[in-house]
Amino acid sequence: MNIFVGSLPFSVEEADLRGYFEEYGTVESVKIISDKFTGRSKGFGFVEMSNDAEAQKAIDELNGGTIEGRTIVVNKSEPKPEGERRSFNRNSGGRGGYSNNRDNNRGRY
Repeated sequence: MNIFVGSLPFSVEEADLRGYFEEYGTVESVKIISDKFTGRSKGFGFVEMSNDAEAQKAIDELNGGTIEGRTIVVNKSEPKPEGERRSFNRNSGGRGGYSNNRDNNRGRY
């Protein structure tokens, strides 16, 4: 089961997070998400546990717990629907008074 862990202190490292979850069972992988430009933690990550019962017990017991004084959020990670992705298309028009509509200049001259 893939588990989302949020509201992590920025100082927590993957080895620390693995340690918290290994108390409940076998941890397959741990990934703390970091900013691609600064390398700084974004304050959330994912833990993969192969045994669903152990994973659920970890979720139940760690959700709402504290790490370094911060209350963490722990729940089952659901895949993001494909339609929910943010578009970075800069040709959307309406920004700065420019438009992709090539017909907008017809009839001016």
